Amino acid sequence: MTKTYKKLGALIVAIAACLCMATGALAADTIKIGFNLPLTGDIPEVGEGSKNAAEMYLEDINSAGGIEVGGDKYMLEFVYMDNESKPDSAVNAALKLIEQEGVVAIIGPNSSNQAVPAGGTCNDNRVPMISPWSTNVNTTKDRPWVFRAAFLDDFQGVVAANFASSKFNAKKAAVIFDISNPYSDGLANVFKDNWEKQNGADSVVAFESHGAKDQDFSAQLTKIIAAKPDFIFVPDNYNQTALIIPQARDLGYKGPFMAPTPGEPRT
Repeated sequence: MTKTYKKLGALIVAIAACLCMATGALAADTIKIGFNLPLTGDIPEVGEGSKNAAEMYLEDINSAGGIEVGGDKYMLEFVYMDNESKPDSAVNAALKLIEQEGVVAIIGPNSSNQAVPAGGTCNDNRVPMISPWSTNVNTTKDRPWVFRAAFLDDFQGVVAANFASSKFNAKKAAVIFDISNPYSDGLANVFKDNWEKQNGADSVVAFESHGAKDQDFSAQLTKIIAAKPDFIFVPDNYNQTALIIPQARDLGYKGPFMAPTPGEPRT
């Protein structure tokens, strides 16, 4: 995550600097960047790791005397706003960063669930925003002020299907996903479409959804296990996969799971 944030930091500072030079906004000797992060809520480890990486980058830049823009050196100031891992809070965090803190650019939100609505706010206010790993197409679609540092669901779904075919020699897949999360829902459907293109109609033998706050997945997993898939695809965040996998094991499932990066359980 540190390398990713160094690259993001360099990119967002470059965008912000160009914007400031074009508008004459560099009246002070500091460039202020906002961070829209999930410091609490469902995925606080994402926010904590992002903030730690950003602080490391900030220290690197400011200890070297700042960043050069137009022949002058400017120090960086980072402002962190908690979006509570919620879509509406992400919008409020973006507005506070823009209207109250006066940032010239924003990094985050990370998750598509928050990045899609926050991206609309940033675009409407003509403030550059970069999401580190939102893969949902709607985050940036028709939004010239919003960017991403990740690939799209369309790419990730194809790669996931190809990998599963090769790694597991699989023909039958099952999917369990969060229908309320644009990231999880979008990737689940892209994966299903690509898997069935490769392996035929009905080769996704179970396609089960759950809600954001669900903690008991036994009903969905019972249906999945009964369908006898070669593996289970879980495009969820880590807090959900950490519950889903042991519950499936308890119900007798012995096959493999596959999850994208946000779904890697932390232990």
